[in-house]
Amino acid sequence: MITKRTLCATAVATLAALTLSTSALAQKAKVESKEDIVLGGSIPMTGVFAFAGIGVDQGIKDYLTILNEKGGIKGRKVRYVPEDTAYKVDQSMAAFKKITSQNKVNLYYGDSTGFARTVNPELERAQSMLMTGASFAKELSDEKKYPLQFMVGPNYSEMVGILLQYIAKTKPGAKIALVYSDTEFGRDPVEAARTDAQRLGLSIATEIVTPPASVDVSAEVIKLRRADPDYTIFHGYVSAPIPEFINQAKALNLKTAFMGTFWSMDNSTVMRMGPNVDGFLGVMPYRYYYDTEGKAPMLERIRKMRPEYQSTAYTQGFLSAMLLTEAARRTLEAGNELNGKNMKVALSSIRDFDTGGLIGVPLSIKGNSIPIGRIYRADFKQQKMLPASDWINLQK
Repeated sequence: MITKRTLCATAVATLAALTLSTSALAQKAKVESKEDIVLGGSIPMTGVFAFAGIGVDQGIKDYLTILNEKGGIKGRKVRYVPEDTAYKVDQSMAAFKKITSQNKVNLYYGDSTGFARTVNPELERAQSMLMTGASFAKELSDEKKYPLQFMVGPNYSEMVGILLQYIAKTKPGAKIALVYSDTEFGRDPVEAARTDAQRLGLSIATEIVTPPASVDVSAEVIKLRRADPDYTIFHGYVSAPIPEFINQAKALNLKTAFMGTFWSMDNSTVMRMGPNVDGFLGVMPYRYYYDTEGKAPMLERIRKMRPEYQSTAYTQGFLSAMLLTEAARRTLEAGNELNGKNMKVALSSIRDFDTGGLIGVPLSIKGNSIPIGRIYRADFKQQKMLPASDWINLQK
């Protein structure tokens, strides 16, 4: 006998089932939406960092062209929406607000440490985006503080750590000079360098701090001569005053080997320093544009798209787009909503990922950085940075 109570219970159960079904369908529709995936960018196309911003912009565009030609991500095109920032934090924030107010943004590229720090509360409030950018600041390695950001390479401390590992293997017990700019950028890896040097049995013979521009370094070179280091590591500069240090040191017959980190290591930047730069060493997380060693199908594709030399900033932009969209792809393939938290989880699932040869070894992402790099040496006669070591992975 069907009672009133039975009918009510059946109705409630049916309603609940319909609600769950509707919710599931809505969630499925949300995940399977064919609307564009948007990658926004605060890009310094003018100003002091334009040399890098222009390369980054081209790299992002080229990777998305390749991706979209293959159908995008689960049938969804990836649309790039950049704004010029002139490398100023207030303009970067204005660009971010403009782009996100006019588009449903899923992925973002930022131009600086200052922007990464300033925009972070906005990312956490929105919970809709995953972000990377030009900064390799150690601060951004903190996953609790920056849960929706990551770096496409080693942080600055890890870069210097890779240099120190190379030194320790090449010349155990070597003396090191640290030369860095009096900026947040310059000071970033210094404390870690002191710790790593001690752990590796190396000694810091001297630390020299200069303004981040072309200055008279005569007094500093005399200090370097007194310390007589085996290796001198520059950090916190793009070019000047590195050439002035090298030229004056060579004139005084200093035997120290000079080294740099990422933003000093573009091939054209190094070669513009002149003949005395021959032998200059540095850490690079990517292969150079002209590198034909081993299998590198993505580099070959880039060379066909752009027959002229492309900077390391281009490669950084290209790889940024690759990893951002890979996180989006994994999120959608798992049937999850395309939000910041889900994409960060998807990004962290990357193991032994093949970049098509942009990085010479498969990469795994276990935190907010990718601590892999290789030491390259300047050959001024060939006008090329050439490999001086195997790939060094600090995760192993």
